[in-house]
Amino acid sequence: MNKALHTNELGTSAVPAIELRKINKRFGPVHANKDIDLVVAKGSIHGIIGENGAGKSTLMSILYGFYEADEGDILVNGSPVRISDSKTAIALGIGMVHQHFMLVDNFSVLENVILGAEDSGFLASGISRARTELKRLEDEYELRVDPDALIQDLPVGLQQRVEILKALYRGADVLILDEPTGVLTPAEADHLFKILNVLKDQGKTVLLITHKLREIMAITDKVSVMRRGEMVATRQTAETNMSELAELMVGRSVLLNVEKQPAKPRDTVLAVEGLTVTDTRGVETVKNVSLEVKAGEIVGIAGVSGNGQTELLETIAGIRSATSGTLHIAGETIDLGTRTPNPAEMRQKSLGHVPEDRHRMGLVTRFAEYENAILGYHNDPQYSNGLFLDIAGIKAAAMAEIEKYDIRPPNPILKTANFSGGNQQKIVLAREIERDPTVLLVGQPTRGVDIGAIEFIHKRLIEMRDAGKGILLVSVELDEIRALADRVLVMFDGRIVGERAPDADERELGLLMAGVEGAGA
Repeated sequence: MNKALHTNELGTSAVPAIELRKINKRFGPVHANKDIDLVVAKGSIHGIIGENGAGKSTLMSILYGFYEADEGDILVNGSPVRISDSKTAIALGIGMVHQHFMLVDNFSVLENVILGAEDSGFLASGISRARTELKRLEDEYELRVDPDALIQDLPVGLQQRVEILKALYRGADVLILDEPTGVLTPAEADHLFKILNVLKDQGKTVLLITHKLREIMAITDKVSVMRRGEMVATRQTAETNMSELAELMVGRSVLLNVEKQPAKPRDTVLAVEGLTVTDTRGVETVKNVSLEVKAGEIVGIAGVSGNGQTELLETIAGIRSATSGTLHIAGETIDLGTRTPNPAEMRQKSLGHVPEDRHRMGLVTRFAEYENAILGYHNDPQYSNGLFLDIAGIKAAAMAEIEKYDIRPPNPILKTANFSGGNQQKIVLAREIERDPTVLLVGQPTRGVDIGAIEFIHKRLIEMRDAGKGILLVSVELDEIRALADRVLVMFDGRIVGERAPDADERELGLLMAGVEGAGA
C-alpha cells in the first residue's frame, strides 16, 4: 500500500501521524466541516484553534470516532482507515483527554487507568503487571501520581495526569487534548506543558484544541485555524503571532489587549463582612470572607474553579442562603445569618448579576430571545401595559439591545437555544448592563466565548467601570482577571488568601491560587 509522504521542516520526507482529506460533516442544514484537509507530523505538537462553532470539536470527534465523516478520508501513519467508534480509534493508537474528565471519583488511580482495558494482556497476568506498566509510564513521561490514591482526593492537575496515563496505557501514539488548561493553575499548566514536551520527545504526537493564543505560541510546533467549518490556514508557530492568528480566526483585526485608563474609585457600593456559606452536605464552601467594591472599580476574584467563588456570588445575589455574615448595599445593612434577600429584592437595590452558568441560571433556552431579554425584569413598568405585558414594546427593546450588542442572528423571536454560546452570553450581559445597575456581579464573563465576543464583552465591562459602576468579577482565566481588574483577590478553599495588584507576578498569583501560604510575602 502506498503511504503518503510529506516534506517536514528539515526538508526530508516523512509519513504523517494523521492526515485528513476533504472531510465533510453535516448536521441537518448545518455544514459543520467543509472539505477539511489537515496534516499532523509525527512527534509534533499541533494546535487547532477557531471561534465557537468553527468545527474544531466536530473534526476531533470524527478523528476519535464519536462521529463518522459524511465524506473524506482519514489516514493514520499513511494508511487509510475507517474510524467507526472510539474503540477503533484507540486500537489505532489515538487517545483523547476531554475537557471534562471521564474518571470514576471513588475508584483509585490504578482502577481508573485500567477501566475498560481489563481484557488487555497486562491484566491477563494479573493486577501487579498492570501496576508495573503504570509505573513505567509514570517514570518515562514524568506523570507521577500515587496509583492507590482515590480520584476524589486528587487536585485537578493530578486528575488530568490520570487521563493522560489512561490514554498511554491503551497504547496511544496520538493524543488529543481538548482545552486542557481550563481548570488548571498557572503552575499546573506549566507542568502540563513540560509533560507534553516529554511526550513529544518520546515520539508521541499531540493535537491541542485551545482558545488561548498564548498557549498556542508557547507550546505548539504548528497551528491550524478553522473558521465557519473550514480550514483557513496552517502556520509554523515560530512564523506567526497572536495578532495574525486572532485575525485568521475572526476574519478581521482583533484588539487582544484591554485598553483602559487607571480606575478612579469612589464610595463603597458593596461590602461583605464575615460571610460563611454551608452547602447542603454541611460543608463550608465560603469561610469568613470579607471584601468591598467601590464605585468606578473592578474587583477580580482569581482562583481555580470550585474554591467558593460560585457560592460567594450566588449568596450576594440572593440565590443562596448564608450561615452568617453581613451585606452592605444601597445604604442598607442585611444580616445574612437571619434572613436571605431574594434576587428580586437585590435587583431593586440596583444589583445586576451575570451568572457563571448561563444555561442553568441566566437563560431559559426554549424561550425566544425577547423573552430572555426581560427575565427577572418582566414586572418593570416599561414592559407592562396595564395587566398585560407590552409584547410589541418588549420586542422593540430587545431589538435595540441586539443592535447595540451585535447579537447574531438579529432575530428577537428566535429561540435562545439556537444562538451560539457567545451570543447567548451577550443576551445575558445586555439584559443586566442595560438596567444600569450600581453594582454588577459577573461570573465567568467569557466562558465558552470566542475571541471576537471576548473583545466586545471586555470593552463593555470597562465602559461600565468608567461610568462609575462597581463590578465584582469572578473568572478562572487569570489573564482575564489581570487584564480587567483594578484589584485582585485570590480565593482558595473558600477563603480570601491574598490581595494583589493586577500586574503582580503570575507565579505569585498562581501559588496563592494553589493555596501556598505566604506567596510573595
